[in-house]
Amino acid sequence: MSLRTPAEITASTLIDRDGISAIWGLHVSAAAADRDGHNAVAAGIIEIADAAEREWLRRGETRALNGWPNGRA
Repeated sequence: MSLRTPAEITASTLIDRDGISAIWGLHVSAAAADRDGHNAVAAGIIEIADAAEREWLRRGETRALNGWPNGRA
C-alpha cells in the first residue's frame, strides 16, 4: 500500500468534484499567485496540478475528450 501525499489527496478530491477542469483551474490559480509574487504558493498549486494530471491519466479519463463538460457523464 502506498501512502498518498497531501497534494495527491487534494488533487483526487478536485478531480472527483470538477473533472478535468480542475487541472486548468489549478494552473490559472498558480499563474495568478506567481504574478502576485507568491512564489511558494504558486509552487504548491503546481504540485497539486501535476498530481491531478497524473490522477486523471491513471484513471484513464476520456469523457472530457468525448464531449462531456467538466469530464462528467
